[in-house]
Amino acid sequence: MAVRIKIQPSNHEFRLEGNDTILDAGIRAGLAVNYGCANGNCGLCKARILSGKVKKTRHHDYLLSEAEKNRNYVLMCSCTAATDVVLEALEASSENDIPAQKITTKIKRMEQTTDNILTLHVQTPRIQRLRFLAGQSVTLSLDKKIHTDFPIASCPCDDRNLLFHIPCNSDKPFVQALIHNSKKGDAITVTGPHGHFLFNGSSRPTQLYLAYGTGFAPIKSLIEHAMALETPATMNLFWVVDKKEDLYMNNLCRSWEDALDNFNYHPVIDTDAVEYLLEKYSRLETVDVYIAGPETLTRCASEKLLAAGLPDTQLTVSTAN
Repeated sequence: MAVRIKIQPSNHEFRLEGNDTILDAGIRAGLAVNYGCANGNCGLCKARILSGKVKKTRHHDYLLSEAEKNRNYVLMCSCTAATDVVLEALEASSENDIPAQKITTKIKRMEQTTDNILTLHVQTPRIQRLRFLAGQSVTLSLDKKIHTDFPIASCPCDDRNLLFHIPCNSDKPFVQALIHNSKKGDAITVTGPHGHFLFNGSSRPTQLYLAYGTGFAPIKSLIEHAMALETPATMNLFWVVDKKEDLYMNNLCRSWEDALDNFNYHPVIDTDAVEYLLEKYSRLETVDVYIAGPETLTRCASEKLLAAGLPDTQLTVSTAN
C-alpha cells in the first residue's frame, strides 16, 4: 500500500510503496534530495520528521546526536514510511548544490545501436552512486591520459546505471580506445557532474526539445526526468538528423509518444528544423525551449528562435556532443 511523502520547504511530493527507503523512493520519483553514500555512513541524507511515522529498515553507522534525535531527525537511506509523512530535507536546485565526485565504475554493457552510435552502460558501486541533475555531463576516463566529456543520457532517478551515446566515427583517443580495447567489466572513472543544461526553474506548460544528432543524449535525460516527476507540461521532441538511420533510438521515442498523452515526437530529416518547429508552435512566449547538439547548429537555431520572438530567459542550450 502506497503512502505519500511530502518534502519541505519545496512542497515536492512522491509515493512510497512497500519497504522502499524514503531516499530510494524520492530519487526514483525524480527529486534531487541530498545524499552521499546512500548506505548509512555519511549522514548527508539527514531529514527531520515534521509529521507522520517512519520505521528503521536498515542499520546505519552514522551516529545522530541526542539533540538531533530529540528533534526527530532520521536518515532517509535507512528508513521507510509507516504513514503519510512530511519531512524537512535539503534538495538541490542548481549545479552549485551538487558536489564534485570521482567514481570508479564498471562497464556493464556496450551495444552497437547503429553503425555510428555505441551505447555505453556503466554501473557505479552500490555505496557510491552518482548525484547529478538531468542534462549534465561528466568526464569519462580510461586512464589519466585518455579521457573526454560526455553528456549523461539517463535519468538521475537511476543513479547507479549511467548511459552514454558514443559516436563511433569520433577520432577522440577515448572513443577509439573504448571501441577497440575495452570490454564488459573494465573500469571507467567518472568525474563530475558539470554543465548548465538544466530545467528552467519556472517551467511553462509547453516544453520544446530540439536535439541535433547525438544532442539527443542530454535531451533524453531531461525528458526521462520530466517523466519521473510526472510533469503536467506538454513535451514536444524534435530530433534533427541528416538521414532516417541516424534516429538511433527512434523506437524509444515512438514508445514515449504511444504511452504518454502529453508527449509528441517529431523526427526531422534533412529539413530546416526551426522552420518546421515554428509552423507548429508560433506563440513562443508560452514555451520553454531546450536545444542540444553541435555548437554551429545550436547557435544558428538559437538565433532564429530569438529573432522569431522567443524570450532568451526561456531558452536553454547545450553544445555537449
